[in-house]
Order: sequence, then C-alpha cells, then structure tokens
Amino acid sequence: MKVLNASQMREIDRLTIEEIGIPGPVLMENAGGAIFRELERRFPELNKERIVIVAGKGNNGGDGLVVARHLMNHGAKPLVLLLASREEVKGDAALNLSIARAVGVDIREIKSGDDWRRRKGALADATVVIDAVFGTGLLRAAEGLYARAIADINASRAFKVAVDIPSGLSSDGFELIGPAVKANLTVALAAPKIAHLLPPAEDYVGELMVADIGIPGRLFEDPGLKLEVVLRPALLPVFALRKSDTHKGTYGHVLVISGSLGKSGAAVLAAKAALRTGAGLVTAASPASCLPIIARSMAELMTEPLPETPEKTIAALAAGRAAALARGKEAVLIGPGISTHPSTGEFLDSLLPQLKGPVVIDADGLNLLGLKPELLARLPRPAILTPHPGEFARLTGLSTAEVLKRRLELAPAFASKHNVYLVLKGYRTLVAAPDGRVFINPSGNPGMATGGSGDVLSGILASLLAQFKDPLLAALAGVYLHGLSGDLAAETLSEKALLAGDIIRFLPKALKCLEDDARCCG
Repeated sequence: MKVLNASQMREIDRLTIEEIGIPGPVLMENAGGAIFRELERRFPELNKERIVIVAGKGNNGGDGLVVARHLMNHGAKPLVLLLASREEVKGDAALNLSIARAVGVDIREIKSGDDWRRRKGALADATVVIDAVFGTGLLRAAEGLYARAIADINASRAFKVAVDIPSGLSSDGFELIGPAVKANLTVALAAPKIAHLLPPAEDYVGELMVADIGIPGRLFEDPGLKLEVVLRPALLPVFALRKSDTHKGTYGHVLVISGSLGKSGAAVLAAKAALRTGAGLVTAASPASCLPIIARSMAELMTEPLPETPEKTIAALAAGRAAALARGKEAVLIGPGISTHPSTGEFLDSLLPQLKGPVVIDADGLNLLGLKPELLARLPRPAILTPHPGEFARLTGLSTAEVLKRRLELAPAFASKHNVYLVLKGYRTLVAAPDGRVFINPSGNPGMATGGSGDVLSGILASLLAQFKDPLLAALAGVYLHGLSGDLAAETLSEKALLAGDIIRFLPKALKCLEDDARCCG
C-alpha cells in the first residue's frame, strides 16, 4: 500500500476530481461515511454516546460535518465546535456546513479564545471526541486557539478519533512540528501518510484504519510514488505450501561465513535461523577453533573450518577456501561475529571479487565495509545489506542521529547509489531497493532490540534469498517474518524477556500462521 505526503495526496485528489470526474463533495461524503461506519462498529449504542466534533474551517472540518450528519441520522446528538465563523468556511466544507445546519446539527461557532473557554467544558463531559481540525496540509506548528483546542482535546478522557491525521502532525514527515492531538484511533483517508507509520509522530496516531473513499486504485500505481507499507497478503506467495515433487536441493544451499573468538553465538543464531526458515542445506564456515561450538549447536548444520589468526578470527589466507565453498551456493551470508580484525578485513577484501552469487552482508561485514567503503563497488550482485542505524552511520560517514532523522531520504539514496538492497533495521525497519522504492515494515516490537536479533534476521534473509532468488521479495518477506516471530514470542514471553533465540524458537509458529493464510487466500 502506497504511503503519501501532502502534495501527492493533493495531486491524487485533483486527478480524481478533474480527470476522473468524481466531485469533491462525493469524496467528502465517502470520507465522512467511512468514519461514521468505523464509529458504529466500535460503539454499538452510538446514540447513547456524548459526542463532540471539533472542526476546522477546511476540508478536514467538512469531513467532520458529514460525520455529524450521519450521527444525527442514526439517533445521536453530536455537538460541533467549529473553530471559525460560518463565513470563513468555503467550498465543499461550506456545502456540508449548510446541510448539517439544515438537518439540525448543533453547531457552535468558536471565533475567539473567550468563545473556546465558554464551550470547551463539553469536552470534559464527552465520551467520544472527533478531531477534525487540521488535515494533511499542515506545515507549521499549531498556535493560538488551535493549540488550546489541541491541549484540551488531549486533556479529555473521551475516546479520541482523528479524521485522516491527528491535528498538529505534518503528513510530510515523522518528526513533531508542534502540539498534536493524541488519538486513540485515526481513520486515514484513501492512503496512509508518513506520520501515521513512523515514530515519534506514530505515537499520536493510536490504532490506524485506512478508509476507501472511492479514489480509483490505478491512481496509486504511479511509479513516482516510491514509499509503501508492507502488507501481509502481498507476501503470502512466499509462504505457500511446498510442492510434493521436491528435494533439499530445491530449497537452496546457504553458506554462512561467521564467528570469531567470543562471537560464535552469532554464527549459531544466523545458521539456525537459515535452516528454520526452510533452506535445504546450510553450511557454517568459521575460524577452526570456533567450529566445535557451532557444530554442537544443531545436528542439521554442516560446518567448515577456516584458517584463523592468532586472535581466533578469520585470517586473510582463508579467502581462497571461502571462495571455493561459495561456489554452487544459492546465497552467501557474511558478517555475523567475524570481528573487524585487520586480517579479517583483508579476507573480505580478497573474497568479495571472487563471489558470483547473491550475498547478504551483516554486522561486522558492514563494519569492515565502513572502514573501506570502496569495497561497496566490488560487491557481487544482488547484495542485501542489513545495517542498524549505527552501522549505517559508519557506512555513510554521518551521525546516528542524522541517520535516524533522515532515514527516509538516506536509505533509498544509498541503495540507488551502490545498487544494493538496503535493510535499515530498527522499529519500522525500512527496505530500500536500487530503483528508489522504500518499504516500511509493520511487524516487530521493542523486545527485539536485543543482542543477536540482527544475526537471526540475516539468516532468515539468506535462506529466503537462496529459496526464491528474488532479493526484494526475500528482503520484504524476511523482515516481515522476523518481526512476526518476535511478536508471537513477545505475546508468550513478554517484550522484556525476549531473546534472539526466542525469535528462532517461534519461527515455526510464524511460518505456520503465514502458510495458513496463504492456503486460505490461495
């Protein structure tokens, strides 16, 4: 599903009205009707609720007036606090103001701070407050009367519903620009906006519902719309049941190059995750002294010793052996726990040009690339890179704070420049493709912010890359599966108790959920 900013939404509205021929009042009616139906679904005795609608003078307020009319028609008695005079309301909103008045909706005009002080007591008595003050076009902080209204809406104990976007948020970004309504439910109109999906703005959205308001679907197929949120149904073909006439070779052989003294656990987590995600064969190649630990971790793993340094890391002279092991493998994972030892850096420098197939680079593999960025040009293709914000900061020479603030801009720019698939990990992990598209992953939880979680993800990605040969599909499905497994683990264990190994433990349950969905939808 496409994620839009304000200008993109305006253009789609314009095309719908001017070229498709659907009038603006029809879209407003559809929007208000969709919000009313969501209220009706959540409040079975809606006519008994004390409902206050705080409306602005623009189209967002017009949507709120449509909701008020529907509520009146179904026996409720909503109160509309209009933060404007009647004369200030224009266009489609003015039409719906006139209709609402004609059917008897109680509308109080709020023209000043004194007016607001006299009327705001209604919020204290309300059980439902509908925020219809600002829509997607807000660019600067709410001030004056609007800021007071937002503060008093937030102070109300009522269930708060935001029309399209909580008032005070900018749909063009995820940073806060000023005071904003903290909603329990936001009904996004036609498509989600950036602020709906990424923190800190996301924290003000509450539960997000996306309402169909009648805009033709083809208008969202514009290739210029590069930002999307991953939807589970689109991934289900990856998780369909296997065909009967297959064997282990059908599902690919993954080579995991990982481990060093004290970090053999990273190798174990990555290799186990690759097996649990369905790879037919997994070989773990590590420094020779780490091999016994890795071999004992899972009987199904194959292992290969690599020459090591005196510090028990992979030695430079291991490159030839690793390249030989990589031949014939459907995917190679490099990085979990390999360290940034200079000799290991030479190993990576020598190995990369010898690899011919798909690779996943994670953890210390990324840190070594950060120390020698020219290696990015020597990566085999396709390549999936999986940095967390700190690792991405080292790859780009920026601060972690800047990466977090500019991630929607930096991720696609990096993926395009270096012709890689970038998985920028974190809450709402981003997947950026070389063609500039960016996908926001909705699964996962804060309990997954624990050591080894990234190693598990890299194993999942390598496994799916080996099985399906499509790097973008592998990245999207792998990130979603990783998050879903973490969510299932957190439901049982709690977020605080969650460990990386638990993500692997719940992978079978997550895969079963997705397989069941694929069977039902297939």
